[in-house]
Amino acid sequence: MIKHAFFVRLEAKPGKEQAVADFLAAGLEMTNRETTTPIWFALKLSPTTFGVFDAFASEEDREAHLHGSMAGALMAHADEMLASPPSIEPIDVLAMKNQVP
Repeated sequence: MIKHAFFVRLEAKPGKEQAVADFLAAGLEMTNRETTTPIWFALKLSPTTFGVFDAFASEEDREAHLHGSMAGALMAHADEMLASPPSIEPIDVLAMKNQVP
């Protein structure tokens, strides 16, 4: 059961909006290799603001994601792409529907 999640807000530097969008699109491959990250979304919230929502079955899985390839790649490129450090908010999942037609 999914109970733990992160919401990460990313603000692109001027002129780096496409770089952030491309990085997040490429992140799907990295997160697909993380067996403890079953739910992952890359989001565009505004022309310069992006986000990631990911969810996990346990606190241990959530913590493991912070040390995974996607998080490492993000932090390695943060200074070049982002106007400020990522805002990483741990959140609790109260209820969930996951039904794809």
